[in-house]
Amino acid sequence: QVQVVESGGGLVQAGGSLRLSCAASDNIFGIAVMGWYRQAPGKQREMVAVIVSGGVTNYVDSVKGRFTISRDYAKNTVSLQMNSLKPEDTAVYYCYTVGYTSGGPASTYWGQGTQVTVSS
Repeated sequence: QVQVVESGGGLVQAGGSLRLSCAASDNIFGIAVMGWYRQAPGKQREMVAVIVSGGVTNYVDSVKGRFTISRDYAKNTVSLQMNSLKPEDTAVYYCYTVGYTSGGPASTYWGQGTQVTVSS
């Protein structure tokens, strides 16, 4: 069974930190991209951070300098370290990965989402 599982969300005060983690199941291979999107109430889902093969990263402007994405290639995991959190970072955060399963084309796999709430 293909799975992408997030953990680490929660409630934090403004200025605090959280670390999100995401694990892709072992039957997803050839992973070229791992990253995070978020969706706040009443807003469209937006890309937060992405890391591609070779370690190149990209961030939405609003989190640059505060969030750091990292990947463990051996374990098929990706993490998002979030510092100096702001109330506007409140959202459901979704992990995704682009890879292959046996016999199929490259596909995007999503986690179920984890809530991050930043109080002012």
